[in-house]
Amino acid sequence: MAPYETDDSTDTGERDELRAGRRRAARYIVPVTVVGVAAATIGLVPALADSGDPNLPKVTAQQLIDKIAKSDVQQLSGTVKISTDLGLPDLGGLESSMLSGATKSGDGSSADPTTKLTELATGTHTLRVAADGPDKQKVSLLENAAEYSLIHNGKDVWGYDSQTNEVFHGTTAADTSKGDETRATPKGLTDEALKSVDDTTSVTVDGTEHVAGRDAYKLLIKPKQSGTTVGAISIAVDAKTGLPLKFTLTPASGGAAVVDVGFTQLSLSKPAASTFDFKTPKGAKVTTEDSATKGAPTPDRSAPFGKTDKTGKAGKGLGKSADDPTVIGKGWNSIAVFETGGQGIPSGSKSGGGDLGGFLSSLGDQVKGSFGSGTVYSTRLINALVTDDGKVYVGAVTKSALVKAADAAK
Repeated sequence: MAPYETDDSTDTGERDELRAGRRRAARYIVPVTVVGVAAATIGLVPALADSGDPNLPKVTAQQLIDKIAKSDVQQLSGTVKISTDLGLPDLGGLESSMLSGATKSGDGSSADPTTKLTELATGTHTLRVAADGPDKQKVSLLENAAEYSLIHNGKDVWGYDSQTNEVFHGTTAADTSKGDETRATPKGLTDEALKSVDDTTSVTVDGTEHVAGRDAYKLLIKPKQSGTTVGAISIAVDAKTGLPLKFTLTPASGGAAVVDVGFTQLSLSKPAASTFDFKTPKGAKVTTEDSATKGAPTPDRSAPFGKTDKTGKAGKGLGKSADDPTVIGKGWNSIAVFETGGQGIPSGSKSGGGDLGGFLSSLGDQVKGSFGSGTVYSTRLINALVTDDGKVYVGAVTKSALVKAADAAK
């Protein structure tokens, strides 16, 4: 899957058409990147581990899961290192614009957290985090000569981008401890992963280790099913508090972790109250939540991957909104199905797609089945099949599993 390359002989009109084609292409690949972002938050470069494994009392997997569930760390501060390697092709910056475009609201303020935090889906990043109970949290994304901070203090949520000197202000319920921003921590990722533990999953204790200066057990979660791209999830659990300290997801194909998150420094002391104060810098452009979302629909995040019945089949009439996907399959082989209103992707430049068709073909693999024809876009974790009649099948499953699902749906 080679990226699309331009030719020096391309005239201005052709270049304009190509740029327009790439912008239009983004809407087709958005389901891949959006789900990729969600999947990327199921595992974030491993935290720096101390040498030597601690000698800790033996525990069972169930005891360790119970310890995580009972963990009640309310106050902490530290540094988290994140790295994500989904194996996306080099699109010359297009993938970044698609990720931000998938969640951008209003005038696209650089301080809007729904825009800024999508950067965590690619590359390596360092975060400073702090928390003091359910109504005070702060996450700072450290960049070259710049910093982005997201602060939750009571009912106020502030976002500040020092590079552009832009501020975003919104309000929320006092307790956002289960908000989207907490998914980028080992605790949030572990909570999501443990939801997948059922009869399709093997859970074991895989020794001990030191993480951020603390003794920890290693919990290993592995799918029993074939056909999934997930190899294993390893979680370092603090032996004293039950707090997840490190989370690593490796693919079934082997190689380096797809995504990892872990503390490199951690203190469980109460952060200073001033940590959560925010004062608008002089000359900053301020965007409020009301103005940013005016005229834009509010997504329903109560069921981000739709609903299924008890058998894992597509849930019809289960309260699913028109914009929610249905889910087919069970456990690690679950596949989300999106309806795009019949707007498919032209399969190759010779079928009328022109430059746009050729560009899209260079990113994916053309497939055919009893469902018809379509294009499969692949990463090391998430794959997506976009059919020519406008359906999108997305999951942490193999390409052949997507084709079989599309065939079975006909």
